[in-house]
Amino acid sequence: MLFDPRPKEKKEELFDREKELFELMHSVVNYPITVLLGIRRTGKSSIIKVSLNESDVTGIYIDVRRAMRGGRISDEKLKTQLLGNLRRIKIKELGIKLEPTSIDLTDIFDVLNSYGKKRKRIVVLAFDEAQYFRFYGARGGKDFLLAVAYSYDNHEWLRFLFSGSEVGLLHDFLGFEDSKAPLFGRIYNEITLEPFPRDLSVEFLKEGFREVKIDVPQEHLEEAVNNLDGIPGWLVEYGYHYIHTRDHRKALERTFQSAQSLIRSELAELEKRSERYLEILKAISLGINRWSKIKEYVETKEGHITNARFSSLLKNLGRMSWIKAELHNGKKTYKIVDPVVEKVIRGLL
Repeated sequence: MLFDPRPKEKKEELFDREKELFELMHSVVNYPITVLLGIRRTGKSSIIKVSLNESDVTGIYIDVRRAMRGGRISDEKLKTQLLGNLRRIKIKELGIKLEPTSIDLTDIFDVLNSYGKKRKRIVVLAFDEAQYFRFYGARGGKDFLLAVAYSYDNHEWLRFLFSGSEVGLLHDFLGFEDSKAPLFGRIYNEITLEPFPRDLSVEFLKEGFREVKIDVPQEHLEEAVNNLDGIPGWLVEYGYHYIHTRDHRKALERTFQSAQSLIRSELAELEKRSERYLEILKAISLGINRWSKIKEYVETKEGHITNARFSSLLKNLGRMSWIKAELHNGKKTYKIVDPVVEKVIRGLL
């Protein structure tokens, strides 16, 4: 069902992602490393799970956030997740005993490659929200990347899929263009999952309601898309609430209520890094979109800030996919990527 809020796992549960699914299924077999990018709630987890299920591979899916403990990636929790998947695919056939306290990541990669070689079947390790690996170990995730680089050089049957919603941070972490990074110069393929365009967003809602045999007025669909844009996660939530309330206003209201809770939690984490991040977002949500005007707004709230520091904060928000820069009449302007996020931030003013 399109309006099931859980990540999809079957091809028939996806809507109009045939091109991206084909690209991803081809990539995880033919490239040692695949990078799947897309802003929050565009359906990356769904397309990953479907691609692993539809491809002729052994797929292991890991949500990196589940390995977080106290703001860091726990080595034990990460390896426990990995080993749990190894037991699921009956890795014990190789006669190897694995325990989180007695192995390291390269041991696990060795075992997975041996398993793939024995079965003559590619093994894909898919790490969702992989930018969080920068909180792994004492060296900002470098030990993890060294293990991946080792596997890249030595394992014929093992592939890696990295996904992330903080696009710039994931790029920076993987470091394919950084001459000092472990993965520098390695071959990889990159796929981006975009929000639906407007017409497709309306059709998505229509198809979802057709599945459950509910007739929804066109003006309700149009208003929902006006408010939620083409981000599948929010459209799914609206459809889910509409099914259960049969009320357009209540469905929109409940979608924004749950969005508020989630987004405010994310904003609270962002504010811990710098209170100025939130002030920048507030300015942009008010339509203050030029570099100098945003800086003026922030300084009225937080006091003087150097040009270099302000530029760094703007760049960081872009790397974390909160905002993006655009050219408007030849001048650079900034906008918040997700319109639901923009509305939540306006509500904080």
